[in-house]
Amino acid sequence: MADVLAYKPRPGEIPTDPGVYRFRDPAGRVLYVGKAKNLRQRLSNYFAPLRTLHERTRRMVTTAASVEWTVVPTDVDSLQLEYMWIKEFDPPFNVRYKDDKSYPFLAVTLGDEAPRVLVTRNRKIPGARYFGPYPKVWAVHETIDLMVKAFPIRTCSDASYKRAMQTGRPCFPGQIGKCGGPCSMTVTIEEHRAMVDDFVAFMAGGDERFTRELTKRMLAASAAMDYEAAAKYRDKLSAIEAVLGKSALVLASDEDADLFGIAEDELAAAVQHFVIRGGRVRGVRALTIEKEIDISSAELVDQVLQQAYGDAQDVPRRILVPTLPDDAAELELWLRERRGKKVEIAVAQRGQRADLMRTATLNAQQALIRHKTRRTTDYVARTQALTDLQDALGMTEAPLRIECFDISHLGGTNVVASMVVFEDGLPRKDQYRSFNIAETTDDTDSMYQVLRRRLAYLDRPEELEVIDPTTEEVVGEDVGEATVRRKPRFAYPPQLLLVDGGQPQVEAAARALRDAGHTEIAVCGIAKRLEEVWLPGDDFPVILPRTSEALYLLQRLRDEAHRFAITHQRRKRRNDITSVLAEVPGLGAARIKVLLKHFGSVAALRAAEPGQIEEVQGIGPVLAQNIHTHLSTR
Repeated sequence: MADVLAYKPRPGEIPTDPGVYRFRDPAGRVLYVGKAKNLRQRLSNYFAPLRTLHERTRRMVTTAASVEWTVVPTDVDSLQLEYMWIKEFDPPFNVRYKDDKSYPFLAVTLGDEAPRVLVTRNRKIPGARYFGPYPKVWAVHETIDLMVKAFPIRTCSDASYKRAMQTGRPCFPGQIGKCGGPCSMTVTIEEHRAMVDDFVAFMAGGDERFTRELTKRMLAASAAMDYEAAAKYRDKLSAIEAVLGKSALVLASDEDADLFGIAEDELAAAVQHFVIRGGRVRGVRALTIEKEIDISSAELVDQVLQQAYGDAQDVPRRILVPTLPDDAAELELWLRERRGKKVEIAVAQRGQRADLMRTATLNAQQALIRHKTRRTTDYVARTQALTDLQDALGMTEAPLRIECFDISHLGGTNVVASMVVFEDGLPRKDQYRSFNIAETTDDTDSMYQVLRRRLAYLDRPEELEVIDPTTEEVVGEDVGEATVRRKPRFAYPPQLLLVDGGQPQVEAAARALRDAGHTEIAVCGIAKRLEEVWLPGDDFPVILPRTSEALYLLQRLRDEAHRFAITHQRRKRRNDITSVLAEVPGLGAARIKVLLKHFGSVAALRAAEPGQIEEVQGIGPVLAQNIHTHLSTR
């Protein structure tokens, strides 16, 4: 492959103005759309030597056959044009969005003569105002039932309304007091429109105004001894308070904002969009995003905001994001045009905003995990993953049993390894293993050690494993009565060994297989930073498509091995310090637990003076001095 693209523009040909660029394939299809404040500077990144590009970016530019650009007057114009072209061409290398589900909305049909409120998933009703989305459809119905008590607006269908207006007989909901539209003959079109406006204003966040106004009217009616009117105001106030009680006050009561929590890896991202009006979460929307080329967190936020507000009718005055996009000022101007007022994009850094951002991010992390693991529950997807993996790695059969290994250490100390097992694309947690390794900072040597120990069981299946029952880990030799022996569960070989790492780790694994005489077992590695799959002896990695079931399977194996290794290392460190403290005369298990809970970490306990240790309940001066002396000498 040539290191320079044939369609690379000549020097000085690309302007330095702001604009939007498009990469096209030989058939003219738009592959990627991007914007830049300086086209020459931005496009030069794509035409750097191919060996220096991110693998997925390299795949995009080598698939393309041409690049074209359009100069625009301002950065805001480039943002608008980029959004328009992405919507028009749907380029395969731009980030792709997928709603986690089709959410129900509460809609008010403001375009009708007598607007109605309804539950819908259709976002294209002409002139409608939408609120939500709501996570459950029953939540929307419940909100409407409560709100109609305070704002009796129309709920009947258009056919029922038309029939009632023609016959002079109220619709059925109107007859039972569930519809307060003009068809009930209790209000005029104008009076009904005023109630609809109040309904919309309340749902948009005007909580305080209506609560104060209804309370004032209720007290006034009561003072005038108009108890029937006072009771109606009381019931309306109760309905409003019931709606407000459904959502906790998460920000200041006058805060209208949208908050975006984002969790991402190299291939995908999950977004949790919290709609906050009047300080309360009025709706939550989840998105999953598939990334084709390498983009930064700031660029991802930029794309998310364009997607969220490109066709939006409701733009709040403040948008809270985890990372500020590079063109935040231009985005604010773009959003201001849609809102008609100033819009602020800010990072949630402290206080209630930061707490809510942590909640949204946690939800996004869980959504990303669900997105990545959902495919493993599908038999067809698992079968496809194993078949794709067989083809990508050039194996003679599908790897029905895969073992993945990961090394974890803390600055060269407490070196441990984990082995996780997947059979038929599903985890076999009863066959997971963890290993202790001699102190070393060389991951490749650690990987070699672990694989030689694991492969040794293939040659002596009649032997029994030596297991420490307190940790369930495999030990290299019998360490006394604390160990037990049992028949090994991995006495037959896997079809594929997967290691967490790139070319060096893969070569170490291949060397272990050769030295053990088991070259029939395939081996590969997955490098986390670029999600590249490496094979032994290859100078270039295997790049699996972003939507490949095989890549998702390898990622899940790698992530599970990493989780299992970290868990074992933490348990090992905790056991080590507990063993050290247990050597102090007069210090039992209960006091050790209290000590560690009080100081929060081993480092804090080691740094504490005897007087500070003495502050812990149940620790006297003599015992505190003994603990301090013992830890300082270890």
